[in-house]
Amino acid sequence: MVRDLAYFVQSDTGPGSGILLLHSFWGLTASVKSLCDGLADFGYTVLAPDINFGEFPETEQEALDHLGAASPDRLASLVLASAKLLHEKSTGGAIGIIGFGMGGSLGLWASVRLPDLVGAAVSFYGTQQIDFAGSNSTYLIHLAEEDEYITEDETVFMEATMGLESLPVETITYPGTRHGFCEPDGDTFDPGAFEKAWERTLEFLGDALGE
Repeated sequence: MVRDLAYFVQSDTGPGSGILLLHSFWGLTASVKSLCDGLADFGYTVLAPDINFGEFPETEQEALDHLGAASPDRLASLVLASAKLLHEKSTGGAIGIIGFGMGGSLGLWASVRLPDLVGAAVSFYGTQQIDFAGSNSTYLIHLAEEDEYITEDETVFMEATMGLESLPVETITYPGTRHGFCEPDGDTFDPGAFEKAWERTLEFLGDALGE
């Protein structure tokens, strides 16, 4: 079966502000593409690279195993190249990044590596333990109340390192949710919490990128 290397979509009216959408360990699924289509309806130019390189895990353990075997250098190169390509294909202004799980972590990392391109980053249950010096982004972090993959110490450290650079960041924790609560492809999907988080995301991106 031929797999999509990426999913690219833009508004019928032409290029808009760029959004790089980085999926979780479930892969470039139909639900991810649906989110891209919805963003295009709001006027954005959207690129979602396949950071699973064609894999669609059937279980969470299989997804974790695939992620553990992935080359960090290969993932990093794909994300950086995709961000640069998206910048060329959109309006040429600052782009935004939306990431889920591992995609959220990669998006936070990319916002620091590409400060001249990235102006806003949204992470759904993804964190980074890095130095945020040099970033020009504003941040919106969505967290689950119960998350077996993210410790409270990791979140506190990330917020502290962002604070040291005086970066605008809002962190929202959703009561009664678990890791993956915004993904229909997993068994922890929470439609109500996802709706609230997605509405906040659209409002945040509109303010940050001007769409």
